[in-house]
Amino acid sequence: MDLKSTLLVVAGSVCSFKLLNTILRFLPTPEQALNKSWRWRNISTSLAHSSLSGAWAVLCFYLQPQLLEDLISRHSLLSHSLVAVSTGYFIHDFLDVALNRPYKQSWEVLLHHSAVLSCFGLALTSRLYVGYSVVSLLIEINSVFLHIRQLLLLSGRRNRTDTTTPRPSVTYSVTSWLTLVTMFVFRVCTVSWMTRWLVAHSEHMPRFVLTMGATGLSLISIMNVVLLYRLIRADFISNTHNTSGDL
Repeated sequence: MDLKSTLLVVAGSVCSFKLLNTILRFLPTPEQALNKSWRWRNISTSLAHSSLSGAWAVLCFYLQPQLLEDLISRHSLLSHSLVAVSTGYFIHDFLDVALNRPYKQSWEVLLHHSAVLSCFGLALTSRLYVGYSVVSLLIEINSVFLHIRQLLLLSGRRNRTDTTTPRPSVTYSVTSWLTLVTMFVFRVCTVSWMTRWLVAHSEHMPRFVLTMGATGLSLISIMNVVLLYRLIRADFISNTHNTSGDL
């Protein structure tokens, strides 16, 4: 795609996710999530993006495995479009979070989105590192389960209702384990592989690109450690039950 077409796809993506978020206002919201309706809509919209982009990234490498042979200069219309659509989502979510959530509660997300948008913006405008960007979107497969888990917490479906003592429901337990497993596979392993690849190809990259990539990976790595710690503490160690939907 040329730059004009790319910008149109990004803009269309922003509008599409905004439309989805607006439609969710008119759909039923679980009673326990009514006082956090914005949070419910935001996570539901994020779930839609994660499901779409995670499956799309897998499809890119399935249909064109040669992308892995050259993550710098090789790309396709399918992969370039994926990065453009995801860029639109991150723009929408950045604005949604910035306008509706206190900065003290949202600075991590805003920092993450800023790093992602910088890297994706470079890939879209230069048509380089598109394959590398698609690899990073494999992380969204884990995000699918993270978001489902958050929605279960918000809707009060963490514990079983047929017992007097608090015990996680089967749905929540399965989701929690899938979140943990995919976190290791699609977050920890993917970011580790991306870091190793970046180091191995550092001699072929301009200094500012290397700095941008290293900074982004560092931020994501720190956030992954925090997410993993919070998940293990909340679902596998602590006896207290988080119902806020935050992780």
